[in-house]
Amino acid sequence: MAYVVIVSDARTVLDEILAVVDDGENEIVELLTGQQVRAVVEADPPDLVIADSQIQNMGGIAVCHDLKLEESGGRIPAIPVLLLLDRRADVFLAKRSGAEGYLVKPLDPMRIRLAVEALTTGNTYADTSFTPYTVETH
Repeated sequence: MAYVVIVSDARTVLDEILAVVDDGENEIVELLTGQQVRAVVEADPPDLVIADSQIQNMGGIAVCHDLKLEESGGRIPAIPVLLLLDRRADVFLAKRSGAEGYLVKPLDPMRIRLAVEALTTGNTYADTSFTPYTVETH
């Protein structure tokens, strides 16, 4: 059983994550704003935070930065963060934020499950499901 905090203001994103994570075994907390995350984490540290990169005025990358700063100051324990990215170009920002894992949208159940399992067992997860653009020369 894992305790997972999911933060997104998009119902479709929440539903995609919940379809995989809410298996009746896990404890799930759904949040709509990034500002709510720290208070929830301080009150009861979760096993995983899943944060959408595009949330109103405090997106997932800012949430991750905030949690990692609090962790480095000794105010909260180490908590893995899985970022849900809108673009492949955001991978750089996800890595710089200190996130332990990232997925690039569109999401699919298999990648979500793999990422959640990896992060809740102390590993990292890098989404490699994309095919880079190639330029053909003749």
